Amino acid sequence: VQLQASGGGSVQAGGSLRLSCAASGRTSSNNGMGWFRQAPGKEREFVAAVSWRGDSTHVRDSVKGRFTISRDNAKNMIYLQMNSLKPEDTGIYYCARSRLSYGSNRQADYDSWGQGTLVTVSS
Repeated sequence: VQLQASGGGSVQAGGSLRLSCAASGRTSSNNGMGWFRQAPGKEREFVAAVSWRGDSTHVRDSVKGRFTISRDNAKNMIYLQMNSLKPEDTGIYYCARSRLSYGSNRQADYDSWGQGTLVTVSS
């Protein structure tokens, strides 16, 4: 499967962005999907994940109430709606496919990664 993330950009604090991830190739709707991010000089970290049915989601504590993950299996798309953005949300955002049916927060559970899309939030 190939994953293509898009929707990144530069916004001021308090603004919103919607990231999209398009899956192509040998896609399956039986896999959980996730978003991770990597800030400059830091390790990549979990942001949000969704189960294969889309009925179970979870996000990291620092983005709760601000970020929402969703998916449209008919379109092979994953989304990350990001509201009330903060400068600390700056980084490259990656979508990934989980080996599992649910969305894991462990990078080791993911076997396919997109190329990333850059999000820059200025204060």
